[in-house]
Amino acid sequence: YGRDVQDVGDTTIPADVQEKIIRFVKAGLAVAQMNGKSYLSIGYSSMGIAGSMVDADFFQDYLGIRTEFVDSTEILRRIDEEIYDKDEYEKALAWTKKNCKEGADRNKPEKQVDQSRKDAEWETVVKMTLICRDMMIGNERVIAKGFREEGLGRNAIMGGFQGQRQWTDYQPNADYTEAILNSSFDWNGIRQAFVLATENDSLNAVPMLFGHLLSNTAQIFSDVRTYWSPDAVKRVTGKTLRGLSENGIIHLINSGSTTLDATAQQRDAEGKPAMKPFWEITEEEAQKCLDNTLWPQADREYFRGGGFSSQFNTEGEMPVTMSRINLVKGLGPVLQIAEGWTVELEEGIHEVLTERTNPTWPTTWFVPRVNGKGAFKDVYSVMANWGANHGAISYGHIGADLITLASMLRIPVCMHNVSDDDVFRPSAWASFGEDKEGSDYRACANYGSLYGIK
Repeated sequence: YGRDVQDVGDTTIPADVQEKIIRFVKAGLAVAQMNGKSYLSIGYSSMGIAGSMVDADFFQDYLGIRTEFVDSTEILRRIDEEIYDKDEYEKALAWTKKNCKEGADRNKPEKQVDQSRKDAEWETVVKMTLICRDMMIGNERVIAKGFREEGLGRNAIMGGFQGQRQWTDYQPNADYTEAILNSSFDWNGIRQAFVLATENDSLNAVPMLFGHLLSNTAQIFSDVRTYWSPDAVKRVTGKTLRGLSENGIIHLINSGSTTLDATAQQRDAEGKPAMKPFWEITEEEAQKCLDNTLWPQADREYFRGGGFSSQFNTEGEMPVTMSRINLVKGLGPVLQIAEGWTVELEEGIHEVLTERTNPTWPTTWFVPRVNGKGAFKDVYSVMANWGANHGAISYGHIGADLITLASMLRIPVCMHNVSDDDVFRPSAWASFGEDKEGSDYRACANYGSLYGIK
């Protein structure tokens, strides 16, 4: 029901009802799109990260998604036996040479390699990109070459690449592969972004997929790396944070695999920086994203096999939502949500702060919306309450949509800064108590996972 009674002949839909219908339908479509698909785990556990220990029961019971596990040596096999479309590879390599400009090599002189080695690494990472995509969704041209099983793909709606340490001590890292697949464009033009998680962090891939299905935009995968307080910034830079940043900032950074859409070179209807659905992106905007990205040689002390990391700084202020799934033994999955904005720091601050971590990686400065209470008491509290060192960042304030989707999947929300007035869950949740967070936990526990056997 809407708030106001309507006459019997009034066929208009009130604004408050419209909002709920759209929120319900968007979440319902997301549920439907996930059901029957798969998560492709390329490799397995990375550096002991809990999220990369892919839990098949969680995916099947809560999302209706099966898990497919493929050893990362399958990529080597396909490279060695040329199980990919050679014509597309030549096209992709030429496009990469034209559009992906190498950045400065920040490695120590004794760790640097010559250009012929770098050229070989470029060839490898381009092949990796084709192969990872084919492993996810298949490729008719690979079938036509006589490789039917390889060409069928895994019906994957998302995936993850293990990478460190087993792969990157031996072969070039997958930063290029992940960055290009997670972007809304490649050598074939503008297209829907894939969802491929760094370090096979499946629990970050899931909120990336949620955000992608709800917003239709590419998703940012980032390390939730550092909280910079105003005092700390003043101490190391001599400068004062201002505007949205005045109460501190969170440094979102990743080893070069973040979507290139996050350069924020696309523009909304008002001309402001944005990340748009792929069908709204122009060729000029895609090119600007590429032009504003450099590809420095990977840190060879960290990635011994080399590779290239994307390097950029997210431009301007964009409304964004950071989210994360955590699995708790004895409880199950919980969802964290933090709406906020990207910010651009004044000259002299960004440069100093990035030099204190890895300046060859892409940076997004994030300020969550705080309210002086609990996990959102201040910016530091958001960082301190985050459940892992990874976050999925989606364009727009989609927290309310995420909450509705989570209720359909029976995943309780343990942390969010969405107004209570915007929270839309099934009316049955009201039978589990007036406290919205507590009732969410009780209702999800009572009904159980959407596809699980209770």
